[in-house]
Amino acid sequence: MTNDFIFAHVDHTLLKAAATWQDIRKLCEEAEQYHMASVCVPSSFVKKIRQHFPSLTICTVVGFPLGNCSTEAKAAETEAAIRDGADEIDMVIHIGALKEGDLSYVTHEIAALKKAAGSHILKVIVETCYLTEEEKIAACRAVTEGGADYIKTSTGFGSAGAALEDVKLFKKYVGENVKIKAAGGIHSRKEMEDFLNAGASRIGASGAILALLGKSI
Repeated sequence: MTNDFIFAHVDHTLLKAAATWQDIRKLCEEAEQYHMASVCVPSSFVKKIRQHFPSLTICTVVGFPLGNCSTEAKAAETEAAIRDGADEIDMVIHIGALKEGDLSYVTHEIAALKKAAGSHILKVIVETCYLTEEEKIAACRAVTEGGADYIKTSTGFGSAGAALEDVKLFKKYVGENVKIKAAGGIHSRKEMEDFLNAGASRIGASGAILALLGKSI
């Protein structure tokens, strides 16, 4: 795979609590220079990014990183982010609801957020590190039935990040219209290539430039 091909599948990510506008601006400049799929940032920066980088694809997170706020709060957050100029929404499911078997809650919440997102891309973070295989398969069903565009492995804030086995599992169980995003702990070219070869359409990473070019800018 070429660098350009990999960069085109990367959501260039900065979600640290202490991130400043200077940090976010640098992220956006890098994403433009290397033609990355998007920048993935906290929602408070979306409006300013849209003003300064009008052609950039902006992804932001909702219910992040725990996912256990109310559906109404997540929907309001989604609507506000889209008003500010977000193109893509990465939401976190209510992990506890999934683990206690309330698949209806999870599915209906995803559907509610897809309704709020409208034509904008909705990616659903299921936080695989906390799930059994059976729960991961159930998550695939909820994401598919809820009408989301992507299933995403991880927030990057859990006890573990993306695993190749999970991407392969998702590929087997999600609906044909659902794509896969691998995120969390992806630091090398080999990992990126492996995840893309396994069926991921997006890679969430903060260190893609270092991994592919051996430097930061």
